[in-house]
Amino acid sequence: MGLSVIDLSRALASFGQVYSPRIVGKVNNYDVRVAHAKGEHVWHVHEKTDEFFLVLEGLFEVSVREPDGAVHTVTLHKGEICVVPKGTEHKPSSPGGSILMFEPSGTSSTGDRHQGEIHDYEDTTTGHDLHDDNA
Repeated sequence: MGLSVIDLSRALASFGQVYSPRIVGKVNNYDVRVAHAKGEHVWHVHEKTDEFFLVLEGLFEVSVREPDGAVHTVTLHKGEICVVPKGTEHKPSSPGGSILMFEPSGTSSTGDRHQGEIHDYEDTTTGHDLHDDNA
């Protein structure tokens, strides 16, 4: 069994779609995904899993909605991480950047449920293979 090395800069350069994650590796039953981020993503919830974000480039914001309706936003810079706890309604947004995510294989990019219309630039997916030219 050989080891594979993935150059994340090269992986990100291989596609241009935003909020359309590419699977660059697997760790046990988890996907390692990279994505470009620009604009607002849809409010959504992952009922059974936390969501891990690492900013690779640019800025990335995560807004969370508390049970009382209050919204709190954190701004992440390159090299910073954030974990959104399972069951937390959240909405990523970015003026432009790229992120790495760890998610259980099969996790939808727009959650188990979402609020509002999905923008044309958003992709409801469980991740695309990095080398899938049709994605």
